[in-house]
Amino acid sequence: MKNFTYFIISIFLVSTGLFAQEETKPQGHTDQNKFRQMKDLLATPNETRTASGAPGYAYTQQKVDYIINVSLDENKNRIYGDEKITYHNNSKDYLEYLWIQLDQNMRAKDSKTPDINSESFNVPFNGAKSFTNANLKERFDGGFNIEYVKNEDGSNLSHSINQTMMRINLSKPLAPGEIFKFQIKWWYNINDINVDGGRSGLETFPDGNNNYTIAQFYPRLCVYDNVEGWQNMQFWGRSEFALEFGDFDVKITVPTDHILEATGDLQNPKDVLTKEQQKRYEIAKKSFKDPVFIVTQAEAEVAEKGRSNKTKTWHFKANMVRDFAFASSRKYIWDAMAVDINGRAVMAISLYPKEGNPLWEEHSTRVVANTLEEYSKLTFDYPYSKAVSVHSERQGMEYPMICFNYGRPNPDGTYSERVKRGMIGVITHEVGHNFFPMIVNSDERQWTWMDEGLNSFVETLAELDYDPNFITGNLPKDIVPYMGGDQSYLSPIMSQGDYVYQFGPNAYTKPAAGLYMLRQTIMGPELFDYAFRTYSQRWMFKHPTPEDFFRSMEDASAMDLDWFWRGWFYTTDYTDIGVKDVKQYYLTDKPTDVAMEQAKRYNMSLDNYKDQLVYYAEAENGAIPNDAKSPNDFEFLNEYLQGLPDEERASLKEAPKYFYEVTFNKPGGLVMPIIVELTYEDGTKERKMYPAQIWRYNDKEVKKVFKTEKAITNIVVDPDLETADVDTSNNSWPKENKENKFDEFKDKVKG
Repeated sequence: MKNFTYFIISIFLVSTGLFAQEETKPQGHTDQNKFRQMKDLLATPNETRTASGAPGYAYTQQKVDYIINVSLDENKNRIYGDEKITYHNNSKDYLEYLWIQLDQNMRAKDSKTPDINSESFNVPFNGAKSFTNANLKERFDGGFNIEYVKNEDGSNLSHSINQTMMRINLSKPLAPGEIFKFQIKWWYNINDINVDGGRSGLETFPDGNNNYTIAQFYPRLCVYDNVEGWQNMQFWGRSEFALEFGDFDVKITVPTDHILEATGDLQNPKDVLTKEQQKRYEIAKKSFKDPVFIVTQAEAEVAEKGRSNKTKTWHFKANMVRDFAFASSRKYIWDAMAVDINGRAVMAISLYPKEGNPLWEEHSTRVVANTLEEYSKLTFDYPYSKAVSVHSERQGMEYPMICFNYGRPNPDGTYSERVKRGMIGVITHEVGHNFFPMIVNSDERQWTWMDEGLNSFVETLAELDYDPNFITGNLPKDIVPYMGGDQSYLSPIMSQGDYVYQFGPNAYTKPAAGLYMLRQTIMGPELFDYAFRTYSQRWMFKHPTPEDFFRSMEDASAMDLDWFWRGWFYTTDYTDIGVKDVKQYYLTDKPTDVAMEQAKRYNMSLDNYKDQLVYYAEAENGAIPNDAKSPNDFEFLNEYLQGLPDEERASLKEAPKYFYEVTFNKPGGLVMPIIVELTYEDGTKERKMYPAQIWRYNDKEVKKVFKTEKAITNIVVDPDLETADVDTSNNSWPKENKENKFDEFKDKVKG
């Protein structure tokens, strides 16, 4: 009975102990490690998009061919056009309807675009011009006027318009492999870009002449993806376009005294160019060093004084392009030169009025040539026959083979370094868009950074090639004020562009700075460049997604970068890594208090190891006492070393005299490599870089021990500002008593 009672009591005690453990046991949690894989964020690979980031065996995309006739009415400032469209259904899906983009409808009188913006009466007074524009001016009517939508046989085709989108209602589903042909006729009023804004339009000069930079001028098919369906988000004016590749046959009728350039190859030079202009262009094709004038400034100045009532038609063809644009004016100076792209001559071309000189004559075509060369090195050989830069006072917009660019000197021809730098930067950026997204054809409406961010990154490298001292604005240090700003006004890069607060830093600078960091600091140029070229070449003339980019970069480099994509692209975390503590140690042959406590803990006697141990003692205030030992002072250590084989002993480095335990902490949410610069007492410096994976076990702080022959006088984290660290006040030891650059920036903003 006694034993039974004991058994019951034991069970009771054990049971209550278990219950007590359950009550105090911490709750479980999901994996929140910064280095966890991104399976929760990326789309599942399939037969169309593989886990390697390459297109799968079942990948398909549509093709759309256009035959367009368009005329420019200079008196009414209108575009009139008609088009015949051939839609190729290369998908495995049956399509019940087609979606068409009507981008000009953003400026229609009944457009919803102005209605989505908040308004306030936030100023106490207005000048005459601003008051008139805000309160008296009629809204510009710039939307498409659709005259007809017809089948190939001329019969009416059912359609429905929803703001900037038009649905073509098919009488029967379009089967896989089938084509559908139809036609549209339209016209619209051309907007003044300096008054009504816009990505294309006209600019009127004081002499009454116009500069027409025309795009989004025709109804264009939306992208149909066999995984995501139609990309038919409304165009609100910010997030750009998703388009299908196809072949274009375009005839453009303009006043006969205009000079015109466009996407594609000119089919009828003898009809639109003088014999002298044709001759000069042939010379330009062989000039790889300097631009050749096709139309000189003197000739342009004569032309701008007239106004022909006659017209001529320019005929262009372009294959495998996603869009078409053109520029036309009687004011244009025209120069060109050839660029050697891996043994193939490509034409770099510029059109600009005299108001662009001397800046444009000096730089534009040369910048175009440099851009084509540098982008081709980093991605793939530029596949088209030309790239054209057109001057426009306040534009920066890109289309296949042609772009419209800012950069105007003062009326007297002088210009600041800022204007020059801005022009070079815009031309590089917009010409670079030929690669992203005109060829690597991402969805700009959904993922703005995939064209703007990737392009801004390569732009940075091209600009530094053009001028090693160029201020790009896209380096990691340049994104610090944004990343350290008010979190209420920050969005992750992986956000749809229409709702981010700070569009420029979010879609351009932060992705560019991140990729620059990835190349220069994390991966190294060799690994990065190979992977980046792999991605670019895999997705030439295709529609990549963010997953395809992330996976290709890892697949081609053997680097696990999930931690980087997750932090930099999917969060608004920032980098802040500092030196929390530095402890200096010296060697002694006397047991320290710490050593004795440790021995006691493990029930060992230090007397048993007399003259067989080296003890470490922490220096008080960094001062090493006079009785500190060097490794050579320990006889047992010397005996051990002498007993080593000659080859092994010869491989040993000089015995360290100084020992530093450095604690690095990470107040910021992002993990990044720790870049450390050590300065020694003799003034020499040494760099060490620890991979980001150093934070894998402890996301708050880590320690490293530096064993040196010389005393360390200074330790600096990220000395060259490579990781976008938002607070450099904690980056040094001994701590520097100076305001960090981020705080300086904040003070300037407040001031």
